[in-house]
Amino acid sequence: MWRLLGCTKVLTSSDVWFLGKCYKVSPEESSSDTDSESGHAAFLEDFSSRIWITYRKGFDAISDSKLTSDVNWGCMVRSSQMLVAQALVFHHLGRSWRKPSEKPYKPEYMRVLHLFGDSEACVFSIHNLLQAGKSYGLAAGSWVGPYAMCRAWQTLIRTNRGQADAVDGKENFPMALYVVSGDEDGERGGAPVVCIGVAAQLCSDFNKGQSTWSPILLLVPLVLGLDKINPRYIPLLKETFTFSQSLGILGGRPGTSTYIAGVQDERALYLDPHEVQMAVNIAPDNLEADTSSYHCSVVRDLALDQIDPSLAIGFYCRDKDDFDDFCSRASELVVKANGAPLFTVVQSIESSKQIYNQDVGLGCSGSSMANDDDPDGFGKAGEEEWQIL
Repeated sequence: MWRLLGCTKVLTSSDVWFLGKCYKVSPEESSSDTDSESGHAAFLEDFSSRIWITYRKGFDAISDSKLTSDVNWGCMVRSSQMLVAQALVFHHLGRSWRKPSEKPYKPEYMRVLHLFGDSEACVFSIHNLLQAGKSYGLAAGSWVGPYAMCRAWQTLIRTNRGQADAVDGKENFPMALYVVSGDEDGERGGAPVVCIGVAAQLCSDFNKGQSTWSPILLLVPLVLGLDKINPRYIPLLKETFTFSQSLGILGGRPGTSTYIAGVQDERALYLDPHEVQMAVNIAPDNLEADTSSYHCSVVRDLALDQIDPSLAIGFYCRDKDDFDDFCSRASELVVKANGAPLFTVVQSIESSKQIYNQDVGLGCSGSSMANDDDPDGFGKAGEEEWQIL
């Protein structure tokens, strides 16, 4: 048995899967074995190196709301910032990066933190996310669900990319973004479908028409039950943490969002955004800045069957080989799903009438496709039009 720092529960010596990495902890392991790549200390070092983003107070007012804090309403925004921040850290610094104990820090690390500062000047701030998500119901002082949050990111990144092209060509988000939709409104069920052809097109668009593959972030909003999560999905959710591309889950208890980054047995391990901290300004060129408020050593947990059924899963694929590996793992997971997969993977859409328009927020799903005669994207696609992997 071993105790996670900050946890009130004693967890078992079972394997911990944390963002695609397995930590094996034996009962005989010495807690002082800090060189172990697979033990308690190694897991805690990994956990405390992840970017932790929480409620803040004392920042400039959000738009016309006069609110200078997101306490009691901004947890979904903060959880989503954590997931996207991990994608950027994995991209710029690699999965094996750990926060060093000594300064100066790497410029890439400081630039990532700066992006998530609490002002309009910081690209991925709560201010800019709320502005981008207005049409999806995001507003200062109001809670929002995972599907709308994913769409807000889609809008913000697209807008920022256009502005960067117009100004100096500098890219704050160095990867394509694919929000994988299920049903037409993303909230009434229907297993989302990852379309390889769509991913390729998004990468091509990111590369300004070149056919080369780019890094890509996939956000998969899901609804896995009504009032509570359907138990048949829990083993599938657990297995997504074994994917090397795993970025965890945007979700938590009903009405209380967290960033779930790992699992052990039937418990989810998460970073909690509900701690209130003062707003800070991390300048991207200040390699000596105090970054302690962006890291947490307290591992909290909750039962997997207590997770809100409305959630979103994230995956980061560095290149084409990594994306192919993700698709292979996802297809194997479909086989284990007994007819109720989290999501499926298809190669292409065979009908020339079917189109995909990421810019207007249309997704690729087995029951909801856009076509020339159905500009709202709610037309039905026949089964013969999908080439299932």
